[in-house]
This record gives sequence, structure tokens and C-alpha cells, in this order.
Amino acid sequence: MAFGVFIHRADSIYEDSPAERYQFPKPYLERASACVGDWIIYYEPVKVRGSKGYYAIAKVERIVSDPTAANMYLALIEPGSYLEFPNTVPFDDGAGPIESGLLNERGRISGRAQAAVRPISPQDFDRILTRGLDDQHPLLPRIGALETAVDAPLRFDEGQTPFIFEQERERIAAMTSRAVRDRVFRRVVLSAYDERCAVTGLKLINGGGRAEVAAAHIRPVEHDGPDIINNGVALSGTAHWMFDRGLITFSDDLDIVVSRQVNDRDGVESLINRTGRLIGPLVERNRPHPAFLAWHRENCFKR
Repeated sequence: MAFGVFIHRADSIYEDSPAERYQFPKPYLERASACVGDWIIYYEPVKVRGSKGYYAIAKVERIVSDPTAANMYLALIEPGSYLEFPNTVPFDDGAGPIESGLLNERGRISGRAQAAVRPISPQDFDRILTRGLDDQHPLLPRIGALETAVDAPLRFDEGQTPFIFEQERERIAAMTSRAVRDRVFRRVVLSAYDERCAVTGLKLINGGGRAEVAAAHIRPVEHDGPDIINNGVALSGTAHWMFDRGLITFSDDLDIVVSRQVNDRDGVESLINRTGRLIGPLVERNRPHPAFLAWHRENCFKR
């Protein structure tokens, strides 16, 4: 097993779905196979407009031949392992590449940087993970204690103790914790929606710095919904309650749809922002994916 980097771009010609599968040609088979049972980092090239840099981690479950394309393979991602970073991690932070293993003996970037699938050292993996999850400006929970046991795995800084392989493996294992993943997912989603409820349009922050909105999964985790930005939406308490109970849903065009079973339709409609559509996210490619919206309409919404 070995850590790896998979290059993926939003406009990829390959049949990729980062939380589910990664398609690649045969020349990368050996490198991808080395990552089976271990974690990889997704990277979007700097030449892509608005590049996310190193932006997510996932665990490779297995490699299979692509039944739809000759000499192509699929790296299948372990369900529930994909997790996006709250922080952008650039290829180069001004002091050199974050992925130092790409430097040759003369200290220059080698041709390995062009490889769509490549190994990455534990030290470089640790460095990227640290920066991607760093919580220098913590987003406080809506309620509850400011400091809990689940906070510990996410508290990173440049003055951390020297790299120890066993400690890093424990940190990676923490990424499977539901409590940790929920906290990271909340940061990602609320940042995408500017901490504003997508239904009401309200951005309420109390005196203690707590945002009123929550990060809602469109397709719930218990129904195999991934922790991916396109499966999330920022909702206030009341909107979240109605959404989870199928009293409201969203069309593929992000229109807000109210169930005919609502017993106070005027009251519900008074909560919806005047556009009648979801507000946000700030970046178009972070908007809810039609597949997750369709799942909610078909399985949760009360018609």
C-alpha cells in the first residue's frame, strides 16, 4: 500500500466521479494498484481556471477494468471515504512545491509533476493534509462546547512534532470518524454558501461568532450520501428540519418546491427568500448535483 496523487479536473474527458471512481489508462495501472487499500489526494492542475489545487482525500478500495472502454481502468473509491479540504492547498506556496517529492536532484520540478497518477511520500501527504484541514479560524458549532475530543485531529500548525509514521496513520484513521467528517463537511459547505441559509437567505451570526446555519446532506450519509460539496446545502434550523422531513425540496434548476402536505403553506412560503430559488453557492461548480437532488425528490419529498 502507498499514498498517491490523482489528477482530476472539472472538465475532465474521463468518466470520473471523485467520490466514487477514477478512470485512467493502462500505463498508470501499476501506480494506481499500489494505492489499493490506501489513501490518495486529488489535485486540480494550476492551468485550470480557478484551480482548487490539492482539494480532497479518498481511499482506493480496488481497481477494475473499465467495461465500457478498452485499455482503461477504474479506481473504485471506498464508500464514505471521500472528504474535501476546507482550505485551498496550492501547488506552490511561494517557497516551492508543496509536493517536494516532485523536485529532481537539482531542485527543479521534474517530469513526474505531469503524471496523472503518481506516488507521494508520507511526509508530503502529511504536509498537504495539514494545510488542507488547518483550522486557524475555527467555524464554531451552532451549539455545544467550543472544544471537544473530536477537535484534536484537526488542530495542525507548522510547529508540530517531527513526522512519525505511526502518528500520521492515526491521523488518517481519524478521517473515517463521523464526528470529524461532519465537522470538516460543515466548514466546506458553510464556506461555499458564505454562512447564509440557501432557503431563507438569512446570514445570522450570534455574538459568540456562531453561524445559525447547518450543513445539510442532500442524500443522507445513512443512505450512502458522500461528504462532497455537491451533496451539501447550508440551511437554517427550520429549513433543515423541513428538508429532512420532505416538506421542501429543490428542482434541478434550484427552485424551492413546497410539499402539498404542508399544513401551513403561507407560513412556509413566508420563510422562502423572494427569488423562490436556492441562494448560492458562491461558486457555480459547487452547486448541488442533479443526481443528489433527484434522490431527495424521489425518496424524501412528500408530494
